[in-house]
Amino acid sequence: MNPGIDLQGTFIQSLKDLGIPSGAAKAIWMPLPMFLMIIGATVGVLVVVWLERKISAAAQQRIGPEFAGPLGVLQPVADGLKLVFKEDIVPAKTDRLLFTLGPIIVVIPVFLSYLIVPFGQNLVIANISVGVFLWIALSSIAPIGLLMSGYSSNNKYSLLGGLRAAAQSISYEIPLALSVLAIAMMSNSLSTIDIVEQQSGYGIFSWNIWRQPVGFIIFWIAALAECERLPFDLPEAEEELVAGYQTEYSGMKFGLFYIGSYVNLVLSALLVAILYLGGWEFPIPIEMLGSWLGFNEASPLLQVIDASLGITMTLLKAYFLIFIAVLLRWTLPRVRIDQLLNLGWKFLLPVSLVNLLLTAALKLAFPGAFGG
Repeated sequence: MNPGIDLQGTFIQSLKDLGIPSGAAKAIWMPLPMFLMIIGATVGVLVVVWLERKISAAAQQRIGPEFAGPLGVLQPVADGLKLVFKEDIVPAKTDRLLFTLGPIIVVIPVFLSYLIVPFGQNLVIANISVGVFLWIALSSIAPIGLLMSGYSSNNKYSLLGGLRAAAQSISYEIPLALSVLAIAMMSNSLSTIDIVEQQSGYGIFSWNIWRQPVGFIIFWIAALAECERLPFDLPEAEEELVAGYQTEYSGMKFGLFYIGSYVNLVLSALLVAILYLGGWEFPIPIEMLGSWLGFNEASPLLQVIDASLGITMTLLKAYFLIFIAVLLRWTLPRVRIDQLLNLGWKFLLPVSLVNLLLTAALKLAFPGAFGG
C-alpha cells in the first residue's frame, strides 16, 4: 500500500509558499472540498440521467434523446435549465415553511454522505473512523423531509406518499444496517478506507462479495428500496398517487427531489462498490500487473497508474450497478405496499440477522479468513 497523502496539509502549504497567510490559506481550503463534492456529485447525476434515458430506450427498442448534443448528452443539462427557469408554485392552504424545508432536508444529508466516499486510495474528503455509521445516521434523515413534504402539501396523495416513504425507509434501514455491520465486523473498522484496504492483496478473490454474498444481496435490495427505485417506488407510484409527495411541487423544489433521487442512487452504487466489490482495488493485484508490465514496485509511473486505475475502477463498478438498477426498472413490476413491508420485516430482517450471527461465529472460528 502506498502511504496516504495529506491533501489538506499539502494544499495549505502550497498557498503559504505563495505568500498567503496561514489563516487565509485555511479559510480557502474549508469550502473547497464541499464545492468539489457538490460539483462531482452533480456531474455524476447528469451522466446517470443520460444513461437511464439511453438504457431505457434500448430496453424498449426506441431511440431515446439524440438531438440535444451528440447522442443527446446535453439532454440532462436542458432538463436542469428547464427546472431552474420554471415557475415555483406554492399551492394555497399549504404549510409554507415545511413545504419549503422538505426538499432541502431530503437533499442535504445525501450530499453530506459523499464526505466518506473514497474514490481512490488518497481521494476521500474525510477519512472518518466511524464513516459507515455516519452514513447510516444521515440516511435516516431524508425520510423526515419526505414526510414533511407530503404532510405540508395539503394533498391526500402527497400525504399517502410521505407516509409510504417513512414506512419504507424504516422497514429497510434495519436490514441495511445489519448487513453493513457484518462488513464492519469482518474489517474491524467502520472507516470506508479501512474496509477497502481490508479487501486488498489477492485481487478479485479478496473482495467481500465472496465472504458476504447474502449480505451483498440484502444491501443491494435495501439500497434500491431506500432510493425508491422500481420495484420499490411506492412513495411516488404514478398510477396510484399521481406523483406521491412530489405532486404539488414545481420548479427548483421539484428539481431538488429529482437531484436527490439520482444523487442517492449514485451514492448507493458507490457504497456497494466500496463495501463489497473492493472499491478502488483492481481485479488483478497492482503489484502483479506492474511486474507483468516490467515496472518496479517503487516506480512513480506505477503509482500514477495505480491512482488512475483506482478512480476508474471505483466509477466502473458503481456505474455497472447503476446499469443493473436501470434494467430492473424495466424488468420487474412494482410490488404492492403489503408485499414491500412483508419483504422487509418478514424476510430481509431475519435473514440479515442470521447472516450477522453467522459472520460473528465464523470470525471466531476462522479469524484469519474472516478478518480476525
